[in-house]
Amino acid sequence: MRKTLLTATVAVLGVTAVSPASAATGPAWGPCPAGAFPVPDLQCTTMKVPLDYGDPAGATIDLAVSRMASKHPEKRRGVLFTNPGGPGGAGLDYPQVLKYLKLPQSVLDAYDVIGFDPRGVGRSTPVTCDLTPAQLAIGNLPYATGPADVVKQAKLAKTEAQQCRDAATGPMLPHVTTANTARDMDRIRRTLGESTLSYLGASYGTYLGAVYTTMFPDRSDRVVLDSNLGPGGYDLTAMRAFARGMEDRFPDFAKFAAAHPEYGLGRTPAEVTAKFHELAARLDRATVAEVTGSIFRGLTFSGLYPADLTGLAEDWQALDQGRAPQSPAEPGSVENLFASRFAVICGDSAWPRSVGTYQVNVAVDRLRYPLLGAATANISACAYWAPPAAPPVRITDRGPANVLMVQNERDPGTPLVNALELRSAFGDRARLVTVDQGGHGVYLGPNQCANAAVTDFLATGRRPAHDGHCAAQPGGRS
Repeated sequence: MRKTLLTATVAVLGVTAVSPASAATGPAWGPCPAGAFPVPDLQCTTMKVPLDYGDPAGATIDLAVSRMASKHPEKRRGVLFTNPGGPGGAGLDYPQVLKYLKLPQSVLDAYDVIGFDPRGVGRSTPVTCDLTPAQLAIGNLPYATGPADVVKQAKLAKTEAQQCRDAATGPMLPHVTTANTARDMDRIRRTLGESTLSYLGASYGTYLGAVYTTMFPDRSDRVVLDSNLGPGGYDLTAMRAFARGMEDRFPDFAKFAAAHPEYGLGRTPAEVTAKFHELAARLDRATVAEVTGSIFRGLTFSGLYPADLTGLAEDWQALDQGRAPQSPAEPGSVENLFASRFAVICGDSAWPRSVGTYQVNVAVDRLRYPLLGAATANISACAYWAPPAAPPVRITDRGPANVLMVQNERDPGTPLVNALELRSAFGDRARLVTVDQGGHGVYLGPNQCANAAVTDFLATGRRPAHDGHCAAQPGGRS
């Protein structure tokens, strides 16, 4: 069965077997492919890695890898791998993005900064589920108004899962997991001739980093995890925690909108909250520019990620006045992002298969988290996925004390409760710096206390002796 599967994959994907000679040579760096983001400081290459690490001499897939080399060899410590989040997020240009965000010179000097598109994503060998624009418009957070909506969503989710299996890249799906991406990172490290790697990962990238340093503790140098998932990654608990994150962050927006009467969304935070429910109910009955109530809830959730909440207020105002928001619904160009997201989330852990379980979860979370709970507890394609090929990597306290976690107190996507659970799993391996601000993402943001802690650790290795806290800063995030 294994041989048949891999033979089919070779035919469909054009994957090859790596000869010992090619594996022994270093990467051939060259110009990076043109994309949406300019990359003048980056060099790129393509590396081969096993499709199945259980058959390392078998078929391979491509990994697109980038490097922003240190210009000061005398100050260079090693390599700093990066991941911007996801799963499904491309990371090839991320080192350049970090430089534009003012990654400090001390860090740029100390490392060759490495980016890559994870397996299944972007310019690495990509996966597809042949998702239609209509399927993409539903998004990740289909809101269920009652048990019948869960049954309806179950039919759509089952179809999506079947499409993923039937697509040309279906044979790849069992191998597109966080653990295999961590193995890919270690293969890249080895190809680069480095004995260890340092790491800077955000959002889902925190789980990837946690898995890597758990699987390869002796090859981990300095590990920074920014905006943290819990120790189970994107499992059922994390998905339902989105609703908790929105409840944590939404009061910042309600306060902001109430302080700006020009948007007409309410004069008090309570009135802004009432406007949320009014708009959602109105759009459930009649869409505006194809924005349904479910899409509005998801648009609001994603609009809480940035530090600046102006864009979200403008989108609400537009919808309230019957105009299209500036924030678009999901375009068809993100099909690979959704497909690879399914592959990782559904393949990393086991999900409940009973529709009734999701109906109960929706009913519970609608009351517990009224803003979004009935969406994040809803059923997805993961309920119809093949069981994971291996158990999830268990994050523990075994390994060197070389992990620094940073976390906003009011993060909608990765709420503080996640970080506290991961911190507990790491034990003395980690230190956690919490920040009194909202939004998703800490490092290279407005809080200089948090920025200094991360930069100092990456550049010098100095890590706080104890868990710490950074106070809100004037002019910073809400």
